[in-house]
Amino acid sequence: MAKPIVAVVGRPNVGKSTFFNKIAGKRIAIVEDQPGVTRDRIYTEVEWLNHKFTMIDTGGIEPESEEIIPAQMRRQAELAIETADVIVFMVDGRQGLISSDREIADMLRKSKKPVVLAVNKVDTKEQSPHYYDFYELGIGDPLEISSALGLNMGDLLDEIVKHFPEEGAEDYDEEVMKVAIIGKPNVGKSSIINKILGEDRVIVSDIAGTTRDAIDTPFTDGEDEYVFIDTAGIRRKSKITEHVERYSVIRSLAAIERADVCLLVVDAEEGITEQDKRIAGFSHESGKGLIIVINKWDLIEKETNTMNHFLKNIREELSFCEYAPVLFVSAVTGQRVMKVLEKIKFVSNQHAMRIPTGTLNEVVGEAMLLNQPPSDKGKRLKIFYATQASVRPPTFILFINDKELMHFSYQRYMENRIRENFGFEGTPIRFINREKAGGDK
Repeated sequence: MAKPIVAVVGRPNVGKSTFFNKIAGKRIAIVEDQPGVTRDRIYTEVEWLNHKFTMIDTGGIEPESEEIIPAQMRRQAELAIETADVIVFMVDGRQGLISSDREIADMLRKSKKPVVLAVNKVDTKEQSPHYYDFYELGIGDPLEISSALGLNMGDLLDEIVKHFPEEGAEDYDEEVMKVAIIGKPNVGKSSIINKILGEDRVIVSDIAGTTRDAIDTPFTDGEDEYVFIDTAGIRRKSKITEHVERYSVIRSLAAIERADVCLLVVDAEEGITEQDKRIAGFSHESGKGLIIVINKWDLIEKETNTMNHFLKNIREELSFCEYAPVLFVSAVTGQRVMKVLEKIKFVSNQHAMRIPTGTLNEVVGEAMLLNQPPSDKGKRLKIFYATQASVRPPTFILFINDKELMHFSYQRYMENRIRENFGFEGTPIRFINREKAGGDK
């Protein structure tokens, strides 16, 4: 099941970023005593009572303001609301209820999403003098918290997870390859899909307006079943054109969570941007298969080694996902577009590949002979045994004598040896280091 998404919304300066940082356990959002300082939506992975979810922090909503930055922040918050499964509506317990809160409450009621009303900045055990005023919002029972001091945070998280969708059947059968088309607006995501679907393939149905506001297109190619999860609708929905690409991450979050394989579509003329890195990073962190598709390749003037130079730059900019294959295509001319489908099938199989334990341990043992494990203060790392715990992404458990001795560089070496022997092209690999009970330290 895809992880639920929780959006934290409210007018500026009610303490959303402080709350977000407290939950995340690290300082991620910028926190200042100036309204509207959190301009970019930030996300983090959260786990509470065995529930894993993605939390989105938004800039403050200023309903009546038409200045450029507040207008962008408002649109960003609206997108977060559209994407979320549960919304935390934060208000200020010191200042009390104001008109902006009422307007935001109206917006939230129209969304038909579950809303948890958090009254922040209640830093003592005494009830806020404004507590009962917040019932006017018609959102439900207010829950008083202090993000700064961490008061009642557990109660709030309990309330959030109560509203998560019940775990049940997936949207599609397991054999269906779920592919998220991600990237900035106007890079040609829809054009690539249309080109693929136009080649004598059977379109099963178009399912629009899902809860995640992506557009699902299931289709078959021979005996293979696919569904494209398209996030290209962002620009059509937005009236704001300035910096609209920043909002594409919000739309991408839910699509990536539902997918097995992600196609990161990049504009060849622009090259890899910071936004592309952010979106690729979320795919990587989520453990999804990844294919980098460089579109509009027909517009690039070619010289000797143009493609190699471009590929080198991609590997430098996206060094954390060197495993991802790169395709240079043109949705307009159709150049290499049909190779995309072949690569999706290949990466999907790699993402779900399982290695027999005996074969895996032969490779691990040989790797240790070729490059002796590191030692520290006379103690040397020992890897007793390895096994593959799961797929999508391939996850390996290494039983070792001491976790402190497993350096990042040696784990990377072990990953490279596994890739050399088994492939795993297009998929991240995860390692879990587990100290063997009674193992020789």
